[in-house]
Amino acid sequence: MTVQKNESRDKKLKERWETLLVVLSERFSDGEALDVEGVLYLVGLQELGQVHRKMKKDDNVNLIHIGICSVLEPYGYYRFDFFDDEGWPHFELLEELPPLKPGEQSILMKEALVEYFLKRQLIQ
Repeated sequence: MTVQKNESRDKKLKERWETLLVVLSERFSDGEALDVEGVLYLVGLQELGQVHRKMKKDDNVNLIHIGICSVLEPYGYYRFDFFDDEGWPHFELLEELPPLKPGEQSILMKEALVEYFLKRQLIQ
């Protein structure tokens, strides 16, 4: 029974992830396929709330970090701490991520991203 539940859950996650990629790719990347990092970047931009600001190269890494912290916050790994003088959000690490194999890490991030956009009703 557990294996069947996992397969069903994995299938639902895969469907939602693919739907999310289609929606975001059409809206934000001229139809070019996005990957996990691209979606995290978009979350970081959303959370920063400064979408019209000209970003420097270093900002891209920071935006992906904001994306990671934002989507993993509901899982108890991070907590929003404060906004700095430039309006950038800062997070406190509450719990180290467990050691994960690359495939497991990818699943966790996809699951967290799907949940993030489900809460914002971009996908169902």
